[in-house]
Amino acid sequence: MVAMLDWFMAHGIRILVLIVIFVVLYFILRHFIPLLVKRAVSRRMKGEAETEVGKRVDTLSSVLVSICEVIIAVIAILTILPEFEVKITALVAGLGIAGLAVGLAAQSLIKDIIAGILMLLEDWYRVGDVVNVAGIGGLVEEIGLRRTVLRDLDGIVHSIPNGEIKTASNITKGFSRVNLNISVAYGEDLDHVIEVTNRVCQELAEDPKWKADFITTPKVLRVDNLGDSGIDIKILGDTKPIRQWDIMGELRLRIKRTFDKEGIEIPWPHTKVYFGNAPPRITE
Repeated sequence: MVAMLDWFMAHGIRILVLIVIFVVLYFILRHFIPLLVKRAVSRRMKGEAETEVGKRVDTLSSVLVSICEVIIAVIAILTILPEFEVKITALVAGLGIAGLAVGLAAQSLIKDIIAGILMLLEDWYRVGDVVNVAGIGGLVEEIGLRRTVLRDLDGIVHSIPNGEIKTASNITKGFSRVNLNISVAYGEDLDHVIEVTNRVCQELAEDPKWKADFITTPKVLRVDNLGDSGIDIKILGDTKPIRQWDIMGELRLRIKRTFDKEGIEIPWPHTKVYFGNAPPRITE
């Protein structure tokens, strides 16, 4: 009992003090890293939207905090172990040999980490973006040095090693785009259809509920296709990031209602069948 008390007085108090120091250091870094990153990113991304700055800050902060956690944990272990009379020199030498062996056996892990560093430096995508990577599309929930975590529309979470990402398609970086085709019947007056469609787009862009989501007002770009059942009209316009899907849904709803009022037909596939008789002639 006396020996334990002596050991605690000689080493235990110092261990507790070291633990407290490292815990306080961890919370300080966890608090100040996002602030420092935000200041640096805001200066570099001056003029960009707050949402884009926030995405970049969240992405870099989470990675830097994770790195600091590992560094603090390693330093804490190497600092506290001597209090238990463990020889750090021999331990470090042993860890160096073991690390070399692990490095040779874990080349894919090293590849993932290097790819993750390059992705962060080149700013491929950020937390909160919608992307397609490695054949999977979804919302970026987490970016680490080793993996990227996506959640798709079904709510499924995909964990993708960074080393497997050869091409990344960012759908919501900076801005998003309404890219919509509306089909009308061949008998419709296209000038009238285009005028009505542009009017609906303008009304939606001026609606107080939706106005803030637009960068440019959608409008008819061209007659896009002469299909089997109808003529496709292409509508294009730029929106705030990730808002294009909600806007396209509302636009489809308003166009359908307006076309019904204007008597503009939205076609559907149909087939005429003749049983051995000549088709009727159309007379003017």
